[in-house]
Amino acid sequence: MTHKQSYKNKTVLIAGASSGIGRVMALKLAEEGANLIVTARRREKLETLAEEVERRGGQCLALAADAEDPDAAAQVIARAVETFGRIDLAVLNVGGAPALDMREMNAREVTAYMRSNYDTVVNYLFPVIGQMVAQKGGVIAHTNSLAGLLGVPLQGPYSAAKGALRLLVDTCRVEFADDGIEFVSIYPGFIATDATVGDGMPAPFELSEEEAAARILRAIRAGRWDYSFPFPTSFLAKLGTVLPKRLVVAILGKDFREQRAKLMSMRNAGTAHGN
Repeated sequence: MTHKQSYKNKTVLIAGASSGIGRVMALKLAEEGANLIVTARRREKLETLAEEVERRGGQCLALAADAEDPDAAAQVIARAVETFGRIDLAVLNVGGAPALDMREMNAREVTAYMRSNYDTVVNYLFPVIGQMVAQKGGVIAHTNSLAGLLGVPLQGPYSAAKGALRLLVDTCRVEFADDGIEFVSIYPGFIATDATVGDGMPAPFELSEEEAAARILRAIRAGRWDYSFPFPTSFLAKLGTVLPKRLVVAILGKDFREQRAKLMSMRNAGTAHGN
């Protein structure tokens, strides 16, 4: 499949489709006549989305599943293939976390947030890869984060999970290149979604779900291996990977102290999600 052609009659899996970017992408692809498999934990939201997809001209299979359960994720892939025969594009858009103050966390909490951002992707990634090896090709797009490029204050476990996924997907590019599988890694900055309201994180250059979804679809069509946006936050994140580490730590340390003070103030006022 060439990246510029329509997704009409192509089969697209979107994991994490019940809200946010995943939901918007599903509706945009429905207008092209795609066959959609949408999955997330919230069954009622998925069923509502499926109805909207079909009104817009797409076919839709809605499957509620817990992405932290590898068997449940594998069953989603099996049902998708049983229904539509193949998967042309998989969008793995799962995970997320509120502001996480590691000074208040224990090991169990840290690993739980890492599992919810790493395992959830891996549990879909490898069944999809297995199917695409069998069908001799396909595209896998993964919504990573600019926080996966360097350790971001108040996002330590989230950054670590996203960084691990970045390396895993880069290795997949090498090991599955001969199987015709293409990988697209997406690194968005701050996106305004229901999940980010009151999460205690600053959000400079924040974009809407609609704008983010449109940019991601353009990157997928263009076959971009890595796509980060918007430019200001992308530039700053990448700059942080090449500047002397002492300087980066000093800059981020100042920011951490300011943001932690704001977070504590919000929590005391009852306006931030706690961990």
